[in-house]
Amino acid sequence: MDSTSLLIEFLLMKYKSEKKWTLYVIEQLSDEDIVWAPTPESNSIANIVAHIWGTVHQRIETVFFNVSDTRNRDKEFERGLQLSKGQALALITRSFELIIEVLEKVKVKPEMLVDQPYLNLPPLTNSGVDNNVTVLEMMLHQFRHLPGHTGQITYIAKMRKGQLYW
Repeated sequence: MDSTSLLIEFLLMKYKSEKKWTLYVIEQLSDEDIVWAPTPESNSIANIVAHIWGTVHQRIETVFFNVSDTRNRDKEFERGLQLSKGQALALITRSFELIIEVLEKVKVKPEMLVDQPYLNLPPLTNSGVDNNVTVLEMMLHQFRHLPGHTGQITYIAKMRKGQLYW
């Protein structure tokens, strides 16, 4: 197996694992737990889930699935943002499924890794990458970005519940 295939398999394995454990955490919560924030200035799990979805929607869904960009980043961080447990599960599921679907396409066509799909789009905002980024760079950026937020979800869930079951 060549190094490109190894990288794609590794990313697929990691994204699938991150999806599984994040869903496992959220499944242990109630609707009230999803919107609870540790302090008035803190994000709730609803905020973090909305942010994960917003990022994946804007960076992945719009480019690879030809969907209009409807992201409102400021709304992702509004205090009191309301999401039900079911909505949180659906958004996390959809977010990871889109990334995994793109990686499955790349697995079949590895040369996609060097494509620059954002070149002719409006500038990427609030991002650690710019429009010159390749598919590989975007997938690695998401790989760095998303687990930080899924870790926050787990931490807030532990704060709220005291203990989670693994």
